[in-house]
Amino acid sequence: MLAALAAVLVVAAAVLVPVVLSKDDDSGTDAGDDDTSAQVDTSNLDAVQEYAGLTNQHLAPGQEIDYPQSPPAGGDHAQYWLECGVYDEPVPEANAVHDLEHGTVWLTYRTDDVDAAGIEQLAEQLPDNGILSPYDDQEAPVVITVWGRQLALTGPDDPRIGLFVAEFGAGDTAPEPFASCHGGVDPADLPSGGIAA
Repeated sequence: MLAALAAVLVVAAAVLVPVVLSKDDDSGTDAGDDDTSAQVDTSNLDAVQEYAGLTNQHLAPGQEIDYPQSPPAGGDHAQYWLECGVYDEPVPEANAVHDLEHGTVWLTYRTDDVDAAGIEQLAEQLPDNGILSPYDDQEAPVVITVWGRQLALTGPDDPRIGLFVAEFGAGDTAPEPFASCHGGVDPADLPSGGIAA
């Protein structure tokens, strides 16, 4: 009788121990892999952040401003706006915000998350009335912004770039939607070395 009981216990241990250990491994994998457990839905624009009540006054020459968003989604800004295009250096925020006032789309990326091929991919998706520039003080690898609207993106291949441009690229949210970024200045030509002016 004791021998039969011992045999049952040995068989039960041989079956149950691997099952329990595999469950521990699975739960450890899920707990340590936050990226797969929190998937981002890239099929719609539900994650667009909206910022209402933005002021749009010109700053005094040399005046600096701290924006609550990174990158900013609107607000008081520099007198000069930037020419449309692709920039390989960060652009002055206060001048880029003036572009947003004109209905410009501003695509920004983290240099530690987006390589040269990714930058090229972003440039290909940039609308004519758009600015592309690095911006390392943002949490997401890529962020797309128009006046009062902003969306954090997973990267250059995020399909929401096209959706966002289709929805907001006409500049309808901006105070001066048809002014455009064309006719702006190069950041190197800004007064005060690019400081808000």
